[in-house]
Amino acid sequence: MRRRSEIDTATEGDVELELETETSGPERPPEKPRKHDSGAADLERVTDYAEEKEIQSSNLETAMSVIGDRRSREQKAKQEREKELAKVTIKKEDLELIMTEMEISQAAAERSLREHIGNVVEALIALTN
Repeated sequence: MRRRSEIDTATEGDVELELETETSGPERPPEKPRKHDSGAADLERVTDYAEEKEIQSSNLETAMSVIGDRRSREQKAKQEREKELAKVTIKKEDLELIMTEMEISQAAAERSLREHIGNVVEALIALTN
């Protein structure tokens, strides 16, 4: 009986060894240099580029917000300037004089007069220059 338990243990140990050899697999030959390793290097470069692009996109968002703020300030200043120009009173005779002499539209003549605070001479000088 004693022999049988030794045999059982031996076979169990052999099985374990066999399982271990199966999991480790047959011995592989030394790896040869692969032809397509350059593809892995290219992939690494692409991921580096993608990371740089992400950084640049955050910088881009910051720049866009700065530009947007600047644009809104300029637009606000332009609206305030238009309000100031609308307050300037101009004479109808001055407007007609500039329109006929310079042969420009009523809107352009009115704009020139308003920019020069209703002064016909300054408006005409600015239009001729």
